[in-house]
Amino acid sequence: MKRSQDIYSKKQRWKLILFLLASTIILGSIYLSNAMVAKIANKEQAKAKQWAQTIQKKVALLNITKKTFESLENREKQRIQLVVDAIKTIMNPSELSMNQDLDFAMKIRDGNKDIPMVILDDRNLISSFSNIDFKTESLEWSANHKKRDSLLQEKAQQWKKEKRFFTIEVFEGVNFMLTYDQSQSLKSLRFQSDSILQAFNKDLIKDTRLMPVVLMDQNKKRIIASNIEGGKDWDGKQLKAFQAHYPPIKIDLGKDGLQWLYYDLSPELKQLKWFPFIQFGIIAVIVLIGYLVFSTFRRAEQNQVWAGMAKETAHQLGTPISSLAAWMDYLEGQYVDADSLSEMRKDITRLEKVTDRFSKIGSEAKLNPEDLDATVNGIVSYLRPRLSDKVTIEIINPYPSPIVVNHNPSLMDWVIENLCKNAVDAMDGAGTIKVIFLKETHWVHVDIEDNGKGMLKNQFKSVFQPGYSTKKRGWGLGLTLAKRIVENYHEGKLTLKSTELNKGSTFRIVLPKPS
Repeated sequence: MKRSQDIYSKKQRWKLILFLLASTIILGSIYLSNAMVAKIANKEQAKAKQWAQTIQKKVALLNITKKTFESLENREKQRIQLVVDAIKTIMNPSELSMNQDLDFAMKIRDGNKDIPMVILDDRNLISSFSNIDFKTESLEWSANHKKRDSLLQEKAQQWKKEKRFFTIEVFEGVNFMLTYDQSQSLKSLRFQSDSILQAFNKDLIKDTRLMPVVLMDQNKKRIIASNIEGGKDWDGKQLKAFQAHYPPIKIDLGKDGLQWLYYDLSPELKQLKWFPFIQFGIIAVIVLIGYLVFSTFRRAEQNQVWAGMAKETAHQLGTPISSLAAWMDYLEGQYVDADSLSEMRKDITRLEKVTDRFSKIGSEAKLNPEDLDATVNGIVSYLRPRLSDKVTIEIINPYPSPIVVNHNPSLMDWVIENLCKNAVDAMDGAGTIKVIFLKETHWVHVDIEDNGKGMLKNQFKSVFQPGYSTKKRGWGLGLTLAKRIVENYHEGKLTLKSTELNKGSTFRIVLPKPS
C-alpha cells in the first residue's frame, strides 16, 4: 500500500535532513574553530619571528658593548702605561731636567685615583699600593699590616694571572712588578650592563605569552629553552616534532656564526584546536544518553501498544469465531455437504490459531522444549496447498529428528509463515523456497532461501523497519513482527543472511539450544 511506503520514506527523509543539518553545524563549527586557531597560530608565528629578531639585535648590542668595554680597558691600560713610565722616571731621574721630569712624573703617578694598583719588589713583597678599598666590619686593615699584605698579595697574584701587569726595571738586574685591576667605574658600568642583559634574558625566557621555543647554535646545542615541559630535563626529543610543524627560523649572527630557533604551538592553542571535538564529544555523549533513555521509554511504550493491540485483536476475534463454531454445529445437523463443512471447519480452526497467536503476542509467551523440525514441517504442510502450484517448498534437514529447541510452536509457525509469504511475494508467485536446517554447538539455524528478485544494498538495512514494504499492498509489518517474535520472545536472532538482485534472498533464524 502506498501509504505504508510514504510513512517509511518520510521517516527516512526526516532522518536524512536532520543528519545533514547536524553535519552542517558540526562542520561549520569545526571550520570556524580551525580558522580561529590558524589566525592565532599566525600571530604566535609572528611572535616567534620577533623573538628571533630580538635575539639578533641583542647579539648586535652585545658586540657593540663588548667593543666599548674593550676600548675602555685599552684606555685604562694606556693610563697604567703612563703611570709605569712615570714611576720609571721617578726611580731613574734625568740629570739634565730633573726638576721638570720629576714633577711631571709625580703628577701622572698621583693622578691615578680610580685604578687599583699593587707594586711588588724583586722579593715579591708589597712595595706600594693605591686605590685599594679595605672595608670590613670587625677589623681595620690599615692597622693590621700582616693581613693587609696577605690580601694585597692575593689580589696581585690574581691580576698577574689575568695578565694585567707591567715590569719596572729599578736598577740593573732589579725589577719591580706593577699589577692592576679594572677601575671601579668600569666594573660598575659592566655590572649594570650585565644586569640589564640578565633581566632581558629572564623576561624573554619566562614570557608565558610565547609558545614553546628552543634556541640552538650551529652545532645543535641548546642555548635557551622557553616554555618547554620538563624544563632542564627536556632531552630534545620534541625538536623533530617542532620541525615537523614549523620550519626553524635562521638567525644570522655574522662573525659569531648561525643560530636556529625552533618553536611549536602553545599548549593553550593546542587545547583550543581540540576544543570543538571535545565539545561535540560531550554533546554527543549527552545526546546518546538522552537517545538511549528516550528509546527505552519508546520501546516500552511500543511494547505496550503491541501487547494492547494484540490482546484487543484476540478479544475482537473471539466472539465471531465462537459464533461461527456454533453455526458449524447447526449446519452439520442440517445435512449440508460434508466437504464444504470440512473446509469451513479448517478456516475456523485457522482463525482460532490466529487468535491464539495474538493472545500470546499480548502476553508472556511460554517456551517449551519442542521439536523444531515438527513445527516447521507442520506449518509448511499447511502452506503448500494454499500457495500457487508454481511455488515449491523444500525442507532440507540432514539431521535426525527431533531437533529440540525451546520455542513456542504457535508463534514460530507465524514466523515461518511470514518469511515464506515474503519469499512468495519476492518470486512473484513462481519459484522454489528452501527451508534449510543447520546445527552448531550452541545454536540451531533455519535458513529460508528463495530464488526471487532479491534486494538492492540500500534496502538491506531497512527490510525489518516498521512500515517498510516494496509491495503495493500491506503495511510492511510482517518481517518486523517476525523479528520481534524471534528476538524478543525467543532470545534468538533473525537476519537477512544474503541477498542478490535477480537471484534471491536468504533469511536466517538463529535459536539457542537448551542448556
